[in-house]
Amino acid sequence: MTSETVDQAEGDRETAEWFRHWFGEEYLRLYPHRDQAEAAAAVRLHLEVSGPPRGRSLDLACGEGRHLRELRRAGIDAVGLDLSLPLLRLARRSQTPPFLLVRADMRSLPFRRASFGVVTSFFTSFGYFAEASDDVGAALEIRRVLQPEGRFLLDYLNAAQVRAALVPEETLDLDGGSVHVTRSIEGDAVVKRMRIWSGQGGRPSEHLERVRLYAPADLEALLASAGLVTTHRFGDYEGSPFEATSARLVLAGSAE
Repeated sequence: MTSETVDQAEGDRETAEWFRHWFGEEYLRLYPHRDQAEAAAAVRLHLEVSGPPRGRSLDLACGEGRHLRELRRAGIDAVGLDLSLPLLRLARRSQTPPFLLVRADMRSLPFRRASFGVVTSFFTSFGYFAEASDDVGAALEIRRVLQPEGRFLLDYLNAAQVRAALVPEETLDLDGGSVHVTRSIEGDAVVKRMRIWSGQGGRPSEHLERVRLYAPADLEALLASAGLVTTHRFGDYEGSPFEATSARLVLAGSAE
């Protein structure tokens, strides 16, 4: 195997596992509009639909903890799980007293069967994996750790709207620097490539996001194959009915 082949293989792995490297301080700089008010609206919708949980809740891909903070305000006993160590460190600093925070991959949850009454996944934390079979594996893990008839909420993007409103290229100001963003539809996924410059100049850092685009019926079928039955479909955090032009696709339901 030549060095060029090795470099290509390493590059392919980094692209496939982009989520292991991206979620840190630069990610938070790029999404400052994803704030506590938005988290409060998402959690409020979840509680209106699911009601008080029976037992503990698991916030899957909890990030820096903005939804965990809202769950705590509502009196929910919640556990946060994420793969990003930088985001978990931020979450730890923001919780007083702290929630239980766990670092793990959602394809292999370190919890016993039927450990939780509710599992939530907010702000498009699903569809990251290179293989669709891994998405199914993540759904099976959600079902495994849910109690019988336990509730779930999956907050996802609206694939049709992503395709229709795609901005192929733009440059944005970014907290003392700038970011050049290109977006494309590649196969069944939307891919965003970012070059970020800091205020000190120098070479930009480069990052990638890749999210599989599931139509609502396809995502519901995937969940159903794992034993998760969708009972509600919303288009935003206000609980509006889902439509082709909706900003979000929010699915809620229960384990079989």
